[in-house]
Order: sequence, then structure tokens, then C-alpha cells
Amino acid sequence: MDYRILGSVCAAALFVVVVHIASQAIYFAPHPAKPGYVVAGVETKAEEPAAAAAPVAEEAPDFAATIPMADAMAGAAVAERCGACHDWSKGGPNKIGPSLYGVVGRPKASHPGFDYSPVLKEKGGDWTYADLFTFLRQPAAFAPGTKMSFGGLPRVSDRLNVIAFLRMQADSPAPLQ
Repeated sequence: MDYRILGSVCAAALFVVVVHIASQAIYFAPHPAKPGYVVAGVETKAEEPAAAAAPVAEEAPDFAATIPMADAMAGAAVAERCGACHDWSKGGPNKIGPSLYGVVGRPKASHPGFDYSPVLKEKGGDWTYADLFTFLRQPAAFAPGTKMSFGGLPRVSDRLNVIAFLRMQADSPAPLQ
């Protein structure tokens, strides 16, 4: 028996296993809390009580101190994911979601020409830094029943960077209070 062939097969198998483990470590994606869409006729597992619990409340940072330190350019890179549904240019169109130009400080569910979900219309008030921070973490938890299917941004730095970017998308940036 030729041991070179056996050694080559074992080395190839070991290489595949190592690449698989490394790729899972690099490209890890957590399972969503709820499915993005429901397939008719397919039963889902009953949710465990722990899974149905509300997300842990997160303390909002001091925006007057953190927003100036945030990286708006990194926020623009993260916000590219939002570009499929939102526009943030002045006078930009509504897409699947409303235009986000001037969103910081603007009344919730108020952009003309966009049909907001009833739950977001009921929220009332203006979009504050704290509201955007909470909304971007998990939109469905901020406004249960919202039409927005985006899972959210779990990393605090990503949310602060996106808020810094959105703050700059206005005729005059909203004051930091």
C-alpha cells in the first residue's frame, strides 16, 4: 500500500476541517429571534419562555460626549445596508422605507408620502438620539408590529457611528444635549 496516497487524503480532509472551523469563526451569524417571513403550512417550534422575554434594557450613553467621538464615515459604511430601503439625500425619494434626511429631531412617522405602520404613528414625539439608539438596536422591540424587518445593530459602536452619520444628513445638525 502506498502511504503517500493515504497521507494525502488525510491531509486534504484535515485541511477541509480546519478551513470549515476557521470560516465559522470569522463569519459567525447569530440565529434571528424570529423568522424573517412565515412559510404557510410549516409549523414552528413553540417559543420557550426565556426566548419570549423582552430584551435586556440598555443604558443610553451620554450623546453629547459620544456622538462627537463617533466615526461618521464608519457610520456611512454601516448605513450602506440601509440604502436598499432608505435614502438619506436631501429631497431623496421614499423607498421601501422613508427618506432619512433630517431624521434626527424630526417628528416620528412624519415624512410626507410614506405610509408608516400604526405602531410607529402611535409613538409620537421627535426622533431623539436615545430613541434612535434604541430603535437601531432592535426595531421590532422599540415598535412591536413595525413594518421594518431589519434585525438591528447589536454593537453600540455601530449604532453611535450611524447616528453620527444621520446627524450630518440635515441642513443643520441637531444639537447635542
